[in-house]
Amino acid sequence: MVSVTEEELQNKSKGELIKLAGQLRDRRNELNQKASKRASKRDDLNAKTREKVDEAQEHREKRDELNEQVQEHKEQRNELNAKANELFDEVEQKKSDLELDEGKDIEELESEIEDLEFKQQTEVLSTEDERELIEKIEEKREKLQARKEKLEESEDLEGLVEEAEEVRAEASRHHEKVTELADKAQEHHNQMIEAYREADEIRDEADEMHEKFVEAQESADQHHEDFVRVQKRLRELDKQEEEERKSEKEKEREEAKEEAEEIYQQFKEGETLDTEDLMKLQKTGLL
Repeated sequence: MVSVTEEELQNKSKGELIKLAGQLRDRRNELNQKASKRASKRDDLNAKTREKVDEAQEHREKRDELNEQVQEHKEQRNELNAKANELFDEVEQKKSDLELDEGKDIEELESEIEDLEFKQQTEVLSTEDERELIEKIEEKREKLQARKEKLEESEDLEGLVEEAEEVRAEASRHHEKVTELADKAQEHHNQMIEAYREADEIRDEADEMHEKFVEAQESADQHHEDFVRVQKRLRELDKQEEEERKSEKEKEREEAKEEAEEIYQQFKEGETLDTEDLMKLQKTGLL
């Protein structure tokens, strides 16, 4: 750093001050150039920061948009699951009403009837035993008939089960969509966080570069102020020298005038003047 104290400013010679002014000017220009480069670098970094922030905002908007879609699919999934649950509850209620889960199935009843009929036809039974056997056969035939009637009534149950399963399947499709979109939303969220992190890093770098710019600019300004001070001092010295020159010339003129007046007095008194004396009289306007 080139600097000058007030004492140096007053005591240095003109030649030294001229040299110092050149050094201050060169250093000022060098610092201004450095400050300009740092400002340009800072501006580039700030532009990159804005780009990263814009990128983060784009990811934020995409994430929010996807989250809205996730919510829509969740609502549809929940509505469909609720509807499927209602349908399955209705199926269970119908099953309970029809007692389809209770008692023997048709094949079993038919087999039992065949066995009893075969026994009736092949075995010698007492009247009482045969009567009881006939009653059993009749009872099982009645159960078989009732079972067949219930199965006929349950035909619409299959359609209800199919509808419930379709609704549940549609709910599952919405759930898959929820998972898919939520994953994409999370991906954009992570990219948003990363972009903001990078923006912060670049912004810190830009702030550091701005501090360096201010440092160089302030130093350049200080060198400029010192340069101006030296230039002012040089003008003062020039003025002082000019005044001294004027004073010296005035003194010379006064002395020449006094000498010419003496010569003129000698001329009036009749003394002979040489060529040099005559020139001095002409120069002062006395001849």
